[in-house]
Amino acid sequence: MGKDLHSDSDRLRCYSSVFSRNAFENIISYNDFSRIDWVFQNYDIGTFAGTTYKDYVKYIYGILTEFYRSEYVYKTALIDKFVSELKRTSGLCNAVAFNEFKVGNSIADIAFFNGESKAYEIKSDLDSPKRLCKQMKDYREIFDKCYIVIPKEKYELYKDIVEDEIGIILLSNRHGSISVKEIRPAQKNHHINSDILMECLRTEEYKTIITSRIGTLPDVPAYMLYDVCKELMKSIPEKYLKVDFRNLLKQRKKNLSLLSDVPYELRQICLALGLTEKLSGVLISRLNQQLN
Repeated sequence: MGKDLHSDSDRLRCYSSVFSRNAFENIISYNDFSRIDWVFQNYDIGTFAGTTYKDYVKYIYGILTEFYRSEYVYKTALIDKFVSELKRTSGLCNAVAFNEFKVGNSIADIAFFNGESKAYEIKSDLDSPKRLCKQMKDYREIFDKCYIVIPKEKYELYKDIVEDEIGIILLSNRHGSISVKEIRPAQKNHHINSDILMECLRTEEYKTIITSRIGTLPDVPAYMLYDVCKELMKSIPEKYLKVDFRNLLKQRKKNLSLLSDVPYELRQICLALGLTEKLSGVLISRLNQQLN
């Protein structure tokens, strides 16, 4: 069975599609399981008896973990690492993670804010090093620490591509589950680019930084406000901008404590969709229905 799955790329891609945003948005909004039903009807009908959608999704995730480590699998493993470490230190309520955080012309796969700001770029078995150096350069404009997350088998390929300041995290299969190991720590970045920082913040957020660090905003026409704020931000010491950046992003939402109560294989989709506790409950309740 394992050999057949390993060589059945079409089936594995269809399994991976179950974890798309659209598939889960339809479940939450319309109780629509058409994507999962289609995959089940085409690949697994007759295999499961009395199974819930939740159990089938868990089965599919297990197959992906072993045979098709997509970006979804990597992100889920990272989130589990965050949650596990924060549980041990009672820090879940003071940390936040973002799925796909835009920085300049790049998008960090996961951004994490706690005592430090961290950007994670995933290069799965299905990716190449293309654009990696440019992505890391962009992330280091605002984040305290930056990491690449790669398969253990590709360590030799990546270790000399990225600068020494970039941390390296390896993912590997161990006893049918994903193991996450930091093999090289990231070095602390003390620089922050105020122009790029402003692009990452909402208007009220950068105005908050300016009023708290400098004072009242100048009375200027609305069309001039952004440029005025841009110049004022340059006058604020970088160490304060770094602190304010972390604190403001942590105020947007407190999602890691919520994700700790969500089944492992659903954590990334809940993060990607920004689900509230109520909507996470709706999703899990609907997945507990019997598979058709």
